[in-house]
Amino acid sequence: MNPRLYVAWRAETLNPVWGPVGRLSQSSGVYSFCYTRGAMTLPGFEPFSGMEDLSRVYESRRLFPLFENRLLPKSRPEYRKYLHWSGFDPDDPPQPLVLLGRTEGRKQTDSVEVFPQPVPDSHGCYVNYFFAHGVRYHLPNAAPVLDNLHIGDRVTLRPQPQNPNDANAVAISVGETPLGYVPKYLAADVGRLIRECPETTIKLTVERINPDAPTQQRLLCRLDACWPPGFQPCQDDTFQPLVDGCKV
Repeated sequence: MNPRLYVAWRAETLNPVWGPVGRLSQSSGVYSFCYTRGAMTLPGFEPFSGMEDLSRVYESRRLFPLFENRLLPKSRPEYRKYLHWSGFDPDDPPQPLVLLGRTEGRKQTDSVEVFPQPVPDSHGCYVNYFFAHGVRYHLPNAAPVLDNLHIGDRVTLRPQPQNPNDANAVAISVGETPLGYVPKYLAADVGRLIRECPETTIKLTVERINPDAPTQQRLLCRLDACWPPGFQPCQDDTFQPLVDGCKV
């Protein structure tokens, strides 16, 4: 199945707000990008350079520069580590959109992130991979716990409805030690999974622990859960394309 990626942008308001503003996909060798309704409602958003028309579907046989520049070049000496940190085999790298979705296309120089729309696996279950966000805010207290984690270890999901910055926030912890958060763009859906899935069907495990990686790639998690009846991730109005002809 061809991955569908959403492009999130951070509005620099008093309390920074993340929201989807675009959708990126690939079909038959052609990349397609269109804006979503979030681009019309997120405070302060301006169209990306070279993609100024909100009402247009952009197509290209080459990945658009905005996204290609978010993938580490193969010529960089840390490229193999970059793949390893993301849970991929450096000798068998994934296609660009899969890698972009896993690494989130995060750069320190702007306010853009990219993430895949979850789809059911072959058993009809929810499986998703993501890096824990906000790890740097819990260092150095979390460092000893992170250093003792191993692949396959269970970690805990803790909804935080009283969180002053995001009522959908879901913290990641080991015991009483907070390690980070579920990415904001997944938090509402993960909260629903926690509420609706039997406790025995939902678990968060360590997929990779990367002590030599930047903090945003320190802890890669895998979330397994049921797929509740009627559950459709990324269905909020802000995810809907502005253009009817947006493919895939």
